Amino acid sequence: MRAAAVALAAMIPVMTPVMIPGLSPASAEILTPSEFVIMMDYESGDILYEKNMDAPMKPASMAKMMTTYMVFQQLKNGSLKMDDKFIVSEKAYRKGGSRMFLELGSQVTVRELLRGVIVQSGNDAAIVIAEGLAGTEDAFAEEMTLRANELGMTNTVFGNSTGWPDERTTTTVRDLAILAQALIREFPEYYKIYSEKTYTYNNIKQPNRNPLLYSMNGADGLKTGHTSESGYGLVGSAEVDGQRLILVINGLNSSKERKLESTRLMQLGFRTFTKYDLLIKDDVIGRAPIWMGVEETVPLVPDTSVSRVLDRKTYAKVATRTNWPDPINAPVKKGQKLGEIFITVDGVETRYPLVAGKDIDKLPLHKRIGAFFKYLIFGAETNPNAK
Repeated sequence: MRAAAVALAAMIPVMTPVMIPGLSPASAEILTPSEFVIMMDYESGDILYEKNMDAPMKPASMAKMMTTYMVFQQLKNGSLKMDDKFIVSEKAYRKGGSRMFLELGSQVTVRELLRGVIVQSGNDAAIVIAEGLAGTEDAFAEEMTLRANELGMTNTVFGNSTGWPDERTTTTVRDLAILAQALIREFPEYYKIYSEKTYTYNNIKQPNRNPLLYSMNGADGLKTGHTSESGYGLVGSAEVDGQRLILVINGLNSSKERKLESTRLMQLGFRTFTKYDLLIKDDVIGRAPIWMGVEETVPLVPDTSVSRVLDRKTYAKVATRTNWPDPINAPVKKGQKLGEIFITVDGVETRYPLVAGKDIDKLPLHKRIGAFFKYLIFGAETNPNAK
């Protein structure tokens, strides 16, 4: 992709529309039995396709991702350690649904509880964590909601630590994708637990319910969920050839359908969308004339690199234009902003600065005087930098 970007950039004249890769793709239309869907590019946050991505829904056990986020946050800041222990309460011990099979009154390490939540989807483990960190599960749920909103999950409320159905708990697939993105970005060391396929506790070995770990090369997370109200759902992520996608689906009719649809959609995502380099830092976009400089032109370069994931049709339809003064007065310092490049896709234009790629000094005084008189006599066609 680098060669393509360089070749295209070299052909960009002042104020002339050209075709280069686009910025953010329009969400594609897809056919799927899933009631709620979002596919997000991890790096840029671009929405590649979606269905009802902002419609309210019940997360079921996918809510446990937020529980682990709260733990990861405290591990990272040093207020919690993996070997710290929490006591299993009566409430946690008697909780139904998927379980880690903790014993009443036992002391369990954070390391064990995390795997009980992530791999085994243990409701008992999630409650032990909630009570250990906040005193009560209700207080912990309030903290979960507050932190979720700070992450940008503005349509999410947590009523408990497990995703157990209640009147308060609600979210969207977009919000769960934001959460997945944050988990991967902020806690790469702890995120690895999501890729573990089995965990044994109390001599009971349980498999990770995430079907992508078994059906998709490069898959390394995250969480499934199911209740009679929510249907079958999944938050998944995979990385292939340096490109990472995040998929959230919910509202499917069976675990088999969840497996087939999550695998199909993830494979479709990698097959359809490609990461393109749109701008490469310090690559020459054009050369601007210099007035009274020791060189005739100055190279103009982006001061940042920009890449996006998009489909071929979007790639082909995106246009750019550039703008800079003609000529530019010397002296010029490397990194000095001299112009802009505008990249437009689907009617939305984004601008990026173009800066000087090198220092250009002024002509010596005697040469500037000579160039000035040439300009007075012969006009603007005279090259003031001519030797």
